[in-house]
Amino acid sequence: MSSIPETLPHRNGRIAPQVLHRALALLSRIPDSLIAFVARFSIAAVFWKSGQTKIEGLAIDLVSGEFRLGLPRLSDDALFLFREEYRLPLIPPEIAAPLAATAEHVFPLLLLVGLATRLSAAALLVMTLTIQLFVYPDAYPTHGTWAAVLLYLMAHGPGRISLDHWIAQRCSRR
Repeated sequence: MSSIPETLPHRNGRIAPQVLHRALALLSRIPDSLIAFVARFSIAAVFWKSGQTKIEGLAIDLVSGEFRLGLPRLSDDALFLFREEYRLPLIPPEIAAPLAATAEHVFPLLLLVGLATRLSAAALLVMTLTIQLFVYPDAYPTHGTWAAVLLYLMAHGPGRISLDHWIAQRCSRR
């Protein structure tokens, strides 16, 4: 038995079931590769922008057009945040701050090009869970969205528009 109703209410009566089925069929044709690309780009931007707040000397923001090339270094503000606000258990702030800043730059770059996508998504999911559990427990709606995107990438991979796909194609030809 179909979960789609036979007809839907409409101002002149009812919409034909064929219209609903056509609309659903059209939506089901959205390519997974497009969804994966948008997911990779979006979640990479979230973590990249966060990483940019932790460093000085390098600024790259495609949306705002800000480009300042230089040797990146951990900002004093980042170390202060890890000491005073974030206060992660088990990891000293002097280790956690540069580790987070590095992860928020490396993994988003890998996601963006679609290289080691599942590993990068898993690493960012661990970071998301850490933030949720130890730093901002009230931010579960935001972190839940991030987790859903990262879980999708872990489960389905980066799609065709990725280096992972290109490498897999090259390896399968041998």
